[in-house]
Amino acid sequence: MAVKMRLRRMGAKKAPFYRIVVADSRFPRDGRSIEELGYYNPMQDPPVLQINGEKAKEWIAKGAQPTDTVRDLLKKNGIL
Repeated sequence: MAVKMRLRRMGAKKAPFYRIVVADSRFPRDGRSIEELGYYNPMQDPPVLQINGEKAKEWIAKGAQPTDTVRDLLKKNGIL
């Protein structure tokens, strides 16, 4: 089972809001997830990012691969 840390799109049309989740890579983007780690709202000024760093590090240690976007967000937040 390949596990990924990725964004799940929420919110209305043209007003995206994302949740950072851990999910099996075979599941659809907005489908079932294993665990929710935080959220990202790019529509606010400045963009809001809230993430549980301990859980994120735990999942990376277990072998979860963050997507490019999630990796950048984790670096901005100082987790990676």
